[in-house]
Amino acid sequence: MASGYPATGLPKATNYRDWFLPLEYDEISLRQGLESLSALGAPEEDIPFIVRLLENPEGLGILSGSVDLHQHDCIHLILGRGLLPKDEAFIIGFTMGSTKHISTWEEKLFGWISQNFYPEVYRFNREDLQIFNDALHLAQVSHCKAFDEVDFDQFLDTSLKDIRSYLGLEIELIQTYYQLEKQRYPNAIESQRLIFSDPDLAEDIPIRGLS
Repeated sequence: MASGYPATGLPKATNYRDWFLPLEYDEISLRQGLESLSALGAPEEDIPFIVRLLENPEGLGILSGSVDLHQHDCIHLILGRGLLPKDEAFIIGFTMGSTKHISTWEEKLFGWISQNFYPEVYRFNREDLQIFNDALHLAQVSHCKAFDEVDFDQFLDTSLKDIRSYLGLEIELIQTYYQLEKQRYPNAIESQRLIFSDPDLAEDIPIRGLS
């Protein structure tokens, strides 16, 4: 995988749908990534109550891997995902799975609520739920640390590459899955932008949402 990209070309999209910082941009610091995301991400008060109730540790607290919005944003950067439904499905699934002790009923409960009771823009369809389940099981076989237990603020000025190393995140494992996701969902923007056709030419390929 191409890596070691300089801290340039940060997202300057005007719409959250276009924001995306791929895995290859691993020399960017967490602080730089969060600054670009903060311009487009929804503030916590705009997150629907049912989403905060289920996913935030200050909500019901019944799901393993619950994180607050700040942690959630950090994980978007760590996993190289944007802000579209399949991105969110992967982020939530991997975060929950990273705890290594999620139960089957938690997995089914989240799937049922997110598919039937989340507001439309947040609601998962069948494909999104498949990615959620894939990410959950991918994290369970990974040797990474539990994301919900990490204080990301201590890494604000650390490169994404070094944070991933600290977390024990197997980038080749993630990239292999992203390749599979890209093949499975040819009509999904968020899946198609995950992997460059030729990683060595990545810097020459315009990425939607990057300047």
